[in-house]
Amino acid sequence: MAADDHFSLFGLPARFELDAGALERAWREVAAQVHPDRYATASAAERRVAMQWAARANEAYRQLRDPLLRARYLCEQAGVDLQAESNTAMEPAFLMQQMEWREKLDEARDDPAAAAELRGELEQARAQMRGTLVELLDVRGDTAQAGLKVREWMFIERLAQELAAVQPLHQ
Repeated sequence: MAADDHFSLFGLPARFELDAGALERAWREVAAQVHPDRYATASAAERRVAMQWAARANEAYRQLRDPLLRARYLCEQAGVDLQAESNTAMEPAFLMQQMEWREKLDEARDDPAAAAELRGELEQARAQMRGTLVELLDVRGDTAQAGLKVREWMFIERLAQELAAVQPLHQ
């Protein structure tokens, strides 16, 4: 079994827009081929290789089934260094949006209605981000701009996690 990247491992095109059903079917097929039970009577080396392939298939599946991780993977495969932890440079409009959302998060701590409103805005932002990344990655092939959008999406996800932590009962 040989595959250069997560997509080729599953025989899928390297695109952001992905058929989730096809991904799951391909993962099940690969997982069945390398399942440790199939190698129970094999040599220790063969069992170890099968375990490594199973781990690789599971990690590839985990990354490809999550749209944000898939976008990040595509950018990184194209050589875009996201510097996710150290690079906080973002477009001015998104920085303004961040400040607005932060204020709403503060309100959401004590107000379930504000929490619900912010949750809706973040879900809408996620949907918009998915559409933008289809355009940037699959249509234009602009991985540099897609990298900026991936970093914005990562902020949205962190904010959504913070919101869930402050308003877990009102979801």
